[in-house]
This record gives sequence, C-alpha cells and structure tokens, in this order.
Amino acid sequence: MSSAFRFQCHFFLIFLAALKGETRYLEVKDTGEDDPFLLLSADLKRELSEGQIYRRSLRCIDMLSIEGQFTFTAEQPQLHCATFFIGDPEELITIDYDFVNIDCQGGDFLKVFDGWILKGEKFPSSLDHPLPTSQRYIDFCESNNFQRSIRSSQNVAMIFFRIHETGNGFTVTIKKTTNLFPCNVISQTPAGRFTMVIPHQHRNCSFSIIYPVVIKISDLILGHLNGLYLKKPSASCAGVGDFVELLGGTGLDPSKMFPLADLCHSFHGPAQMKIGCDNTVLRMVSSGKHINRVTFEYYQLDQNELENRKENSIEEFCFPGI
Repeated sequence: MSSAFRFQCHFFLIFLAALKGETRYLEVKDTGEDDPFLLLSADLKRELSEGQIYRRSLRCIDMLSIEGQFTFTAEQPQLHCATFFIGDPEELITIDYDFVNIDCQGGDFLKVFDGWILKGEKFPSSLDHPLPTSQRYIDFCESNNFQRSIRSSQNVAMIFFRIHETGNGFTVTIKKTTNLFPCNVISQTPAGRFTMVIPHQHRNCSFSIIYPVVIKISDLILGHLNGLYLKKPSASCAGVGDFVELLGGTGLDPSKMFPLADLCHSFHGPAQMKIGCDNTVLRMVSSGKHINRVTFEYYQLDQNELENRKENSIEEFCFPGI
C-alpha cells in the first residue's frame, strides 16, 4: 500500500522494528544517503549502559531514540530541517541546549515542539494535549520564551530549524525520564503489549501504532471506584464520560481519524479487531471521576491478512481502491 503519510512515517520508524524487537534503538548514519539508518550494536549499548555519553552529528532530517549529545553544523544553508525524538512508552524526552550559534535576526530559527508534526498534523492532537497549541512551541529566538531545558509531555518530541550561514549550528543533550502514567504514546514497534492507566484525571490519552495491525484488548476497567465497577446501562457510548475508542486513518492526528469502535463497558477477556489503516489509535477518554485502565496487545498485519479481508476489518475504508 502507498500513501504520503505512510512513506514519511516509515522513513522514521520502520527500521525500529527491523529485528522484530531485538533492539529498540536506531541511529542515522553519518554517511550513505541510500541507507540512512544504523541499528546500534550490542557492544555500543553496553558501553552506553556503563555511563558513556553517546555523541554524533545531526542530519538536516533525523530521528533519534537514544540519549546522548548531538550537534548540527550547517555545511550549506539549511532551510527546512527537523529532528524527531522518540522514547519508550513510559519515557519523557528532555532536550537541553548546550550551545547555540544561529542568526535570529537574519531569519534563522530553532524551535522545540512538544509532540510530533507531520504534513501539518499533530500528535498528540489538540484535543488530547494538556497545553494549547501555541504553548507547545518553544522558540529559541524569542528571548521572553527561552528555556535552556525543555521536557516533553509524552514519549515524542521534535525540533525544527532553519540556518542560513555555513558553520552555524547548535548542540543539544537528550535525556529520558520515567513517566509513571504514560498517556499519549507513539509506538516504536509494530508489535507489543501495553497497559494504559488514567487515575482520576480528566484527560484523553491516545496510543498510536503507525502500521496496519491486529489489536487485542484483554482487560478494560471503566468507572473503577472504591473497588466497584459502575456498569453503564446504555447500549452505546454516547454521553458516557469514560470510554475507549478505536480509530483508523492515514494521518497522524487522532482527532481526524475514522471512529471504528467504542467500548464503554468493563470486561475481562480478549476482544480482537483487525485494522488495515496506515495508522491505528486506541484512545481512552476519561472524565476524571474514576480510575480507568485498559490492557492490549497488537501485531502487524501481514500481506496475506491485508489481502484476505475479514468482516471486522476496515480495509474498504482505508484503501477504497482495494
């Protein structure tokens, strides 16, 4: 299947799953445009685990999933550059400015975005992020908004920059901290297992998988209060404050995706669905009155499964030409 979104997302993510979970780290090679990703070796990971700081140069378009110190130096005017950062689901990204040499008055800029932007679509969506969109941008060139250390609200963040003068650039240090209650997540891999918990918080949380997948929910608790499950009498989730929805689409923003299923009753036991979209999202909406929890696992659909469509699949929506 082909789409502009899928192509761009795979450019950043597909190599994360190249060894089927044997490693979760990737790095971009310093040479070789035709093979831009380098899976870190076990020896290097052992060195990093012993406290050694990993350092390398950044490309104009880059993607990082590892801690370290990274430097960009312009060898020519670079007008449309971005670096995407991703951690494990339970990690937050911290970006520290170590050195910045850019010409803000001459049109250069260096901005951090709390989340990801791809083709104008945001993750998390504006409906799911705790901050308004304007506050998710942190511009180095705005002196009244300068922060030397910036921490993301989820496991993804990005910087985008423009540098006109050869030799100018910047150095950042990337660190990761533990997030006890991960909310909005982009999965690094096309297969995995995750438990999302929202403890008495009025918020929406999305788990995004940028692959067509089978998703299996094994446990769903909604309205968990003082050891009791509050059963919802309605047949649908309309008007219910706590529920889970499955979404599918071809973009990054969950608020622009097609709703596939709503779940507003607690249950134990597997509930499975095949979703043939470029992007699959499990989204929990929480009123803040209860402790809500959902446990699910997922794996990528193979080509045969995509071609042999089932009744509970939605390839017709995602790929109307098939």
